[in-house]
Order: sequence, then C-alpha cells, then structure tokens
Amino acid sequence: MADLKDLFTLGIEEEFQIVDPETRELRSHIEQILEEGKMILREQVKPEMHQSVVEMGTDVCKNIKEAKAEVYKLRRELNKLALKNNLRIAAAGTHPFSHWKDQRITEHPRYKQVVDDMQQVARANLIFGLHVHVGIEDRDDAIHIMNTVRYFLPHIFALSTNSPFWLGRNTGFKSYRSKVFDRFPRTGIPDFFSSAGEFDEYIKLLIKTGCIDNAKKIWWDIRLHPFFGTLEFRICDIPMRAEETIALAALMQAIVAKLYKMLRQNINFRNYRRVLIAENKWRACRYGISGKMIDFGKKEEVSTKDLIHELLEFVDDVVDELDSREEINYIYKILENGTGADRQLKVWEQSFDLKSVVDYIIEETAAGLDTA
Repeated sequence: MADLKDLFTLGIEEEFQIVDPETRELRSHIEQILEEGKMILREQVKPEMHQSVVEMGTDVCKNIKEAKAEVYKLRRELNKLALKNNLRIAAAGTHPFSHWKDQRITEHPRYKQVVDDMQQVARANLIFGLHVHVGIEDRDDAIHIMNTVRYFLPHIFALSTNSPFWLGRNTGFKSYRSKVFDRFPRTGIPDFFSSAGEFDEYIKLLIKTGCIDNAKKIWWDIRLHPFFGTLEFRICDIPMRAEETIALAALMQAIVAKLYKMLRQNINFRNYRRVLIAENKWRACRYGISGKMIDFGKKEEVSTKDLIHELLEFVDDVVDELDSREEINYIYKILENGTGADRQLKVWEQSFDLKSVVDYIIEETAAGLDTA
C-alpha cells in the first residue's frame, strides 16, 4: 500500500461574514473585497449568494502542513483587505443579530436560479460553513468510505458548532446554522450507496426528472464531489479560529485514511442506518460537545466528549503517517475550552450584549494569524 501521506490531498473552503465595525451588522460589500482580492488571491476569493458573504478556498494541498499555511495566508490577506476597506471579517455559522432580509443577493445566473427555485428558503439561507475536500482517486473506494464516514459526522460536527444566535435570539442550539440549512432539499446525512455506479444512477434520475441540473445541487453533509475526485465534508459550521479549522480538516483526513487502510486490509467497519446517525446529528446540533450521543454498538447514551476521545484513539495509528499529530492535538483544546458556540455564549452570559459577541468573533477570527 502506498504511503498514506501521499494519498489524501486536502482542499479547504471557509465562508466569512463581512461586518461593519461601527454597527457590527453584516454589510453587503463583497465587491470592495473582490476587486482587490482578485489581484492578490486570484480565484481563491469568491462571492457567495449573499453579498455579505465571502468565500476563501485553498489550492489543492498535498498535506495538512500545506493546508495550514494556505488557510493562515488566506485569512491574513482577507483580514488586511477588510481593514483597508473599513470592514471586518467574522467567522461564525450565523451572525448573532443581522437579518437576512436586509442583505443583497449577488447578481449571478446561478444564484438567480436558486432564488427562483427556492424563494424565501434561499433568501433566508444566510449561513457560513466550512467545507473540506479529501482527495481519493477511486470512486468506488470513495463511496465505500463515505458510507462508513457517515457514522462519525456528528462527532466532527459537534466540534465545529459555532452558531447559537439567530436574528438576535439565543436559539438554545449550539448550531442553528444547520437548522436553517435543513430547509434546503437534498441536505443532511446521505443514504447508503452500494457503489459509485448506484450513486451515478441516482444523479442521472434526478437530472432526467428535472430535480437538479447537475450534481452540485446535492448538498449533503458529505458528498462525492462531481468534478474534483474528492470526498467533500460539508457538515461543519465555520470555526472561529484558524487552528480549529485545521484541526477539523486533519481529523477528517485521518478518518478517511484510517477507513482506506481498513478497506485495503479487508476489515469492515459496521455501517449504520441514516435514521440512526441523524439522531446523533440532532444531539450534536442541539448540545455540541456538552451533551450525549448514542453508541449504537453498546445501544446506550455516552458523553459526546468520551465518543470524540474514542474517535481520536480510532485514528491514532494513521496520524503520524499523515504527519498531522500537532494539528489533531488541537482537538483536545476544543474539548477543554469549548467550541465557538460555547465561547460565544460565555461572552453573552457575561455581557448580555450581542455587539460584544460580534467583537469577540472578529477578534478570534484574526487570532494568531500574524504569528503563524
């Protein structure tokens, strides 16, 4: 078997809020950032459907060290561009109080079609996520691994939760972003597919019957990307700190590498039904890392933190091969210090001022960028 560190490339996409430093509200000012950003960052900076959202995407990275350098560079450059234009960049899954109805939609045929198709569901989809691509060449291997990875999605998601507020209210959820996105079709935990061929037939049927025009309108929590030869993890809120993004990407890569290794050794990991995994996703969405999830093998509730520790033990034998131990070790800090949602709520409980929460998010988004 080839050396694991050479097999699983990475690509990381982060969606950021564009914030007014005076009002702390979202600002529909993507053009100001794009104009200069395109000169410095080429195609790595992109608009999204709402003009108060900016997406940054790394190039294809050979390993987690390259990905880390890219993520830090992109955040640093984006932060400089925002400051230059008297704006700020904030990394959280939802804005604590800005309303979607006040945000302008980007002029683009693709976004116009989405709004025409889905109306208010699309206009209200003012959310910010983290997408991580893990390269895998063989599509049947990718589908086999995707089936199994589904079980671990709630664990990963719990670590990323960073959107407790929506329209000025404490929602009681650690990730309200995921509840907003649930309104879209073809979201959530995907079904089991026996092969890449079966998945392709499903896509062909949807296209033939006018449900979608291409496979990019499959918005599951993990998907076989239609063009890139990757498994794309889409379940996460964007984390506040760059270290958190890198830790989560390293964990995703390690899970794929571990399952690939097991596949090559003819060792099976049990596949669980989507409806069961969805129960754990709900718990992760509601409680983050502070609650319990179901251990389906034991058929009992277990502390989410304990299950994440078990996951870290599960992938431990591939971490050094991937040279990602330093990056994955930051997961322990998240378990100790809380996710973005936990930290936002702590600021809120101390101040009862959502502008202070926005200030904290802005500060955390830029934390450590100049020292990396």
